[in-house]
Amino acid sequence: MTDLTGRVCFVTGGASGIGRAVVEAFAAAGARVAFCDVDDVRGDALAGLVNGSRTGGPGNGAALFRRVDVRDAAALVAFMDEVRTAWDAIDIVVNNVGVSTFTPLAETSVERFDDVIATNLRPVFVTSREMARRRAPDGVSGGPAAPPRYGRIINIASTRWLQSEPGTEGYSASKGGIVSLTHALAASLAGTGITVNCVSPGWIDTGHYGELRPADHAQHLSGRVGRPEDIARACLFLADPENDFIDAANLVVDGGMTRRMIYVE
Repeated sequence: MTDLTGRVCFVTGGASGIGRAVVEAFAAAGARVAFCDVDDVRGDALAGLVNGSRTGGPGNGAALFRRVDVRDAAALVAFMDEVRTAWDAIDIVVNNVGVSTFTPLAETSVERFDDVIATNLRPVFVTSREMARRRAPDGVSGGPAAPPRYGRIINIASTRWLQSEPGTEGYSASKGGIVSLTHALAASLAGTGITVNCVSPGWIDTGHYGELRPADHAQHLSGRVGRPEDIARACLFLADPENDFIDAANLVVDGGMTRRMIYVE
C-alpha cells in the first residue's frame, strides 16, 4: 500500500465522482488533502467525513476544502498559497476537474468551447506553473548527500484524447491538450524532482452503477464498467515515492476498451 504520511496533496474538482475517490484514497494513505470544487455542500460534507475519521495515525489524513471556480486563475493560485501557509508545502497535485457538456457542432458557441477549455485544460497549466515557481532545479539547493526530492503532478485526461463521438469537440480538445501538456510539463520540470503523468479513464460510472445493463459491462475486456476508485488507485500508484521512473506517461485505465477491435454486426 502506498504510504503518503506527511505528504500534502492538492486536488481540483474533488467533491464528487473521481475527485472524491481521489480525496478519500489519498487521505486513507496518510496524506493531508486540500481540494476545491464549486459544490459547497458536497465539498464541506466530504471534508467533514475525512476529518471526522482521523485517529492521528498513518492512514488517516486531514482534509481542507474551499469553494473555487478553477476558471478564476487568481482564486486557484490563492487557494494553493493558503494550503502552503497552513501545511508548509504542496507535494502532489491531482488535476481532476472537468466538465463534459456535449452539443451538436453547429450549435456550439465559441463561448461554450472556450469555457470547456478554461475549465478542463487551463487549470493544469496554472497549478503546474505554481509548482514550478516554488521548486528550484537540482544543484541549486541541497547536495549529493541530500535525500531525493519528491513531487508529483497527476492530470486526469480521458480516452477521448484519441476517440471521439459527435458533439464532443471542446471536451476532446481539452483532454487531448492535457495529454500533450503532460509531456511538455515533464520536460520543463525535469531536474526538479517532480514527475508529471496523466491518467486517461475510459467509461467510469459515478453514480448509477446498479442501473447499467449486462451489455455495458460485457463490452469491456475486463468484463465491467469502471468505478471512480479504479482511477484513484492509479493515481496512488503514480504518487508512490518509489515510482519516480514513471514520467511523461499516459496511463490508460479503460477496461481494455481502446484495444478492442469492434465491428458493426
